[in-house]
Amino acid sequence: MKEDIQRNMGRRRFLGMTGVLCAGCALGGSVSGAALAERIVDAGPVGNYAKDGVYDKFRSQGFFVIRRDGKLFVLSAVCTHKKCKLTAEKDRSFYCDCHGSTFDPNGKVTEGPAKRDLPHLSTRVNEQGHMLVYVFAG
Repeated sequence: MKEDIQRNMGRRRFLGMTGVLCAGCALGGSVSGAALAERIVDAGPVGNYAKDGVYDKFRSQGFFVIRRDGKLFVLSAVCTHKKCKLTAEKDRSFYCDCHGSTFDPNGKVTEGPAKRDLPHLSTRVNEQGHMLVYVFAG
């Protein structure tokens, strides 16, 4: 069964979900199907992200699209401390207005109270050349 699930969703997403399950179990909690609920957001054509920078158009939906050195990636726009929305700064770092946590351009915590780095979200490009972002609800 594990192989069927892995084959249908792709190795990266399968491993990511497995990591969420393991993390939840390690914390002494149980992980229900609701904890793994995700939504897929169409972030538009990849060509919309041609220049290096932080694109915050999808901040309200929980993520930033970032292009650096010709590579695209997506970071959560939600602080890992108390789930407040982050602000992208001009130096490409991220700031939490709620409690003052800061994160570097790669999502690593530079100042607490947050202790966990920002998650990198899974993406894929569909047949139309649009970037799809997998955002976990929760």
